[in-house]
Amino acid sequence: MSQESNAETETAELKRGPIESWAKAWIANPERAYKAMFYVVTVFFVVTTLFPFYWLVVLALTPNNQIYDMGLLPKGFNPAAFIEVFTKIPFHRYMLNSLIIATITTIIVLVLASLAGYVFGRLEFPGKKPLMLGILAISYFPPAAFLLPLFDLLTGNKVFNFLFFGVQSPDLFNTPWPMVMPFSALFLPLSIFILTTFYGQIPDGLEDAARVEGTTRLGALFRVIMPLSAPGVATAGVLTFIAVYNEYFFSSIMNNGAWQNWAPIVKGILAYQGHHLTPFNLMAAASIFGVLPVAILVVIAQEKIVSGLTAGALKE
Repeated sequence: MSQESNAETETAELKRGPIESWAKAWIANPERAYKAMFYVVTVFFVVTTLFPFYWLVVLALTPNNQIYDMGLLPKGFNPAAFIEVFTKIPFHRYMLNSLIIATITTIIVLVLASLAGYVFGRLEFPGKKPLMLGILAISYFPPAAFLLPLFDLLTGNKVFNFLFFGVQSPDLFNTPWPMVMPFSALFLPLSIFILTTFYGQIPDGLEDAARVEGTTRLGALFRVIMPLSAPGVATAGVLTFIAVYNEYFFSSIMNNGAWQNWAPIVKGILAYQGHHLTPFNLMAAASIFGVLPVAILVVIAQEKIVSGLTAGALKE
């Protein structure tokens, strides 16, 4: 009987097929299945994330006249493109413009979001939840919906005669402010939400102790609550900085494209285009230089970002 049962088992295994056999093995050993899924997801993420950067390196090293007939490896070797990037146009000035605009916007957002996060996270007042929902709802509005009114308001448009409380709007075209102010408003709701969550978790006793020592509410916020919420502050700051640094929609409209007039880094990359020739190798090399500040920032602040994004996921 045992021989017959073994034969029936072997016959069933043959009929089951490879997929059903793998499924049975994974059910019997779930850790093996978890490891396999982890490796598959990791390889997919690494390939999809790093391949664009690898392709930028390939394009930058390939001479421009050989780019149209190339494979996955560089055809030729032209590292001079990384030097020509700064000699053909002042690309470093475009990068500096984006860095300054992103830094100013991040500082404004963190200060305002800290004040709002303190109010929403640590104080009780009527209409608190509806007001918070309204702030979050604004963040879902498409930025293009604000383009025309903001352009009229911030560029002193005389055609529509835009008046603000009876005063003609100032002409801020070709300055950083028509970019800094919309960016601050657009990225403020997310930072308020992040900081509200962190500030609400700080024990009241720590703030009360600071108040007993004579510190005001603002002093307690900036001296006690913000340092204890460093992961949340770092997360909100880095996300805002990256979003503003990569932004192009408003930046391309609020100036004439010259680096002297605060044109952003994307304008600098597009400035290499000519009427009859597009130097893809220079544009790729410029893109690599443009990625470096964000990559360095993420590497420096990665621990704070990870802890900030995962805070509150586990409760003791």
